[in-house]
Amino acid sequence: MATETRKTVVLTGASRGIGHATVQRFSAEGWSIITCSREAIPEECKADPNWTHHITADLGNTADTEHFIEEALKVLGDQPVHALVNNAAISPKTSFKERLGCLNGDVEAWREVFELNFFAPLMLARGFAKPLHKGKGCIVNITSIAGHAIHPFAGSAYSTSKAALSALTRELAGEFASLGVRVNAVAPGEIETAMVGPEYEALIPRIPMGRMGSVDEVAGVVFQLCGSDFSYVTGTEIFLTGGQHLF
Repeated sequence: MATETRKTVVLTGASRGIGHATVQRFSAEGWSIITCSREAIPEECKADPNWTHHITADLGNTADTEHFIEEALKVLGDQPVHALVNNAAISPKTSFKERLGCLNGDVEAWREVFELNFFAPLMLARGFAKPLHKGKGCIVNITSIAGHAIHPFAGSAYSTSKAALSALTRELAGEFASLGVRVNAVAPGEIETAMVGPEYEALIPRIPMGRMGSVDEVAGVVFQLCGSDFSYVTGTEIFLTGGQHLF
């Protein structure tokens, strides 16, 4: 259970990749952690004393999102939330293995992408507004380089949902400032995860730093945004791209 002596983070999409690395960073710093994902947490993480609660939920489903908020608020009781990290996202392929574009795929599939990538962060921001206000906390949305320029592998549905999340970050920052809550975004470029295939090697020459980023590098920036050194920063999107977004 969250305590008055420890800060608490709520994080989505926690079972792998950037989300899992971010959980590990907050845990290493002694934060109490409440998470959700469609999958159970890895077996080796169940002994983590800081990862206090994991709630299995599909945030692509409105009812599941509402259920997660309700259950997490029960866990919190009257305790504050100091950070909300909206990390869960999808970039699905069509039945013929292409990313969802403007000319292919089902429009309903676009709605599914926006449900998870855009509407879930909005619902979570609303749902945790009161405990975030109590904790004078912050929200960090994980956006993407693909929300700012055409990306060869992202697909239009994913890219436009991330562009919308960037805009939502600015609007939330304006509205939540009166609650004492900061809202920022982190926009990763090419990050080495299990989702990255061999085709991404062709993108490395486009990266000035000459390499992909790591999930730990993303987690580090997310964590720092939630700290006191960034207490006057809100409405900002930080690019973790090795300079790729400059071109």
